[in-house]
Amino acid sequence: MLLVFLLFGLTLVMGIPIVFVLASTGITLFLLGDNDLIIFPQRLIAGTNSFPLMAIPLFILAGELMNIGGITNRIFDFAKALVGHIRGGLGHANVVASMVFAGMSGAAVADTAGLGTVEIKAMKDQKYDPEFAAAVTVASSTIGPIIPPSINFILYGSLASVSTGALFLGGIIPGILMGLSMMILVYVLAVRRNYPREERASSQLLWITFKRAFFPLLTPAIILGGIFLGIATPTEASVMAVLYALILGTVVYKQIKWKDFYEIFLRTSIITGSILLIIGVASPFGFMLAKMQIPQLMAQAFFGLTDNPLIIWIMLLALLLLLGCFMDATAIMIVLVPILLPTLNAFQIDLVQFGVVMSLALAIGLITPPVGLCLFLGSQIAEVPLDRVIRATIPFFIPLVGVLILITFIPQIVTFIPRLFLS
Repeated sequence: MLLVFLLFGLTLVMGIPIVFVLASTGITLFLLGDNDLIIFPQRLIAGTNSFPLMAIPLFILAGELMNIGGITNRIFDFAKALVGHIRGGLGHANVVASMVFAGMSGAAVADTAGLGTVEIKAMKDQKYDPEFAAAVTVASSTIGPIIPPSINFILYGSLASVSTGALFLGGIIPGILMGLSMMILVYVLAVRRNYPREERASSQLLWITFKRAFFPLLTPAIILGGIFLGIATPTEASVMAVLYALILGTVVYKQIKWKDFYEIFLRTSIITGSILLIIGVASPFGFMLAKMQIPQLMAQAFFGLTDNPLIIWIMLLALLLLLGCFMDATAIMIVLVPILLPTLNAFQIDLVQFGVVMSLALAIGLITPPVGLCLFLGSQIAEVPLDRVIRATIPFFIPLVGVLILITFIPQIVTFIPRLFLS
């Protein structure tokens, strides 16, 4: 059995796609356990047969519609008018735009790919260092999985049997703290490097850009309002987001043409297919882990090391940050959440708090080499060598890890709003 898990780790380090690692390991465990292999495809299909998971492709589709539908320019223009007059203004606008877009897409990669093109070009035109422009873009994109809606929250809620609505509410304050702390860092760096700032926008310009961005700004209110008022579940709210984005892109702004739908649906299908395939092959893998009582053994191992919750949290954070450097967040959640649940329950760790902590730690992994997908995207968009983007991104770990530590050891930051609205 130990050999199987050593093989699992080795294949990951070798860079073999996680879907093949999970599938091969799962089949091996089935064979070693004398199980009928017919159970494997049954578990695979059952793993994706979940009502909450339906929200994932719909939020991805909503994000794609907004990227093509002229939403990003309007958001960035409003953010620039709002905070552009502060030293390093376009950097601040970059962060604010990411906070707004996070309330629409729910994914860091969508933020980097969508807003990044607009933001990096604007910053380079204003003589900002291109690697700094890329660094701000990729770092601020980590807000995407934290401010609701969040694809990671939907997945975690499904795996841990936790209210997705509670997770959405729990991400609001941490997401705002991430944005504010990064803006402080941008200001400090801008003063040191004498970056420019925009002229203070007149009240008229601010009003004009607000009007242009008004309907996109309503998206988070529509999604969260539908959930808070009990009109829709998170899954049903994702349908509302798609319909709203479709109306904005085709009827209101008229940016989406018939020819664009092929690309929109193709990209949505590719991203959705990759996520659901990982979820599917991880299901029989998780089934075998549960049958072999690996989660319970892990919980006992934690208890054997320490009974101090502080030490447990430090160990969990170290594990998540380390794995985030090498694995996709979806795969980490699917593998780890069922394993860690007994330990979390044994130490009475709030599952909503842990879901937000886990999502933020894994979001940091998106800007951490060697598998930081957002780093690669930012490097390509800015046309800057990857090593320069990595060096420029290092300072942004300070506010991000700082917020991670805060929400870990002050759980009320996460749990206050869910308890206020859902208690």
